[in-house]
Amino acid sequence: MKELRLDAGITGVELASQCGWHKSKSSRIENARTPPSDADIRAWCRACNASDQADDLIAASRSAESLYVEWRRKQRAGLRHLQESYIPLYEQTKVFRNYTPNLIPGFLQTPEYAAALFRSITEFDEIDDDVEEATKARIDRSRILWRGNRRLAMVLEESVLRHRIGDSETMAGQLGHLLTVMPLPHVSIGIIPFTSPRPIWPMEAYVIFDDYLVQIELAAAELSIEAPTEVSTYLKTFDRFQKIAAYGTEARALITSAIEALE
Repeated sequence: MKELRLDAGITGVELASQCGWHKSKSSRIENARTPPSDADIRAWCRACNASDQADDLIAASRSAESLYVEWRRKQRAGLRHLQESYIPLYEQTKVFRNYTPNLIPGFLQTPEYAAALFRSITEFDEIDDDVEEATKARIDRSRILWRGNRRLAMVLEESVLRHRIGDSETMAGQLGHLLTVMPLPHVSIGIIPFTSPRPIWPMEAYVIFDDYLVQIELAAAELSIEAPTEVSTYLKTFDRFQKIAAYGTEARALITSAIEALE
């Protein structure tokens, strides 16, 4: 917000005057001593001739505390609790868009694949072992997606089919499960082949919930984005990924090839 004021060429006192505030309020907001309300942010943007940025700033202000959350903090109560914590968000979402360069999306994981993944997380992060409970919670959570009027659009890099999570039998079962769910009318699974020309580079894994929230999975933390212009950027990248992905017969051939490579 300070940058907006500086770009507008006005002092903090002048901004406060235009907003009808005490002269010290703009300084308190800039120095994070007073959290701004939604009305404060809109007034600030109007004073700086930047009303078009108000929605993004409001979204950023509302999510400031939850924007970046370390996995260790989220895992504190156990992996099972972490899986269950997403249920309210899943229940209210109608359209899921998921891009992943590294793993089968949680929506589509088999119990064996999920368990192998959770075992590796438990070992790496040195947390309490509740793999069995976490696996059941993930599978139960995913069943929400198959109830009601929901749509799932997923784009996977071909490398996802080749990364071996668990043993060969686990991977074969997981890849076979992809073939089983692909024909479902409310599911769209695209796979970006290794050989596909890349007008857009591979990115970090993310899920878009309807058109208002993006969750990004980093190695150490989960990042949540609600600012409209940033969400629109991820919607744009997802559209680009969909355009270069293979579907139908071609996608099934890529999955079948990955299964054959396990033998």
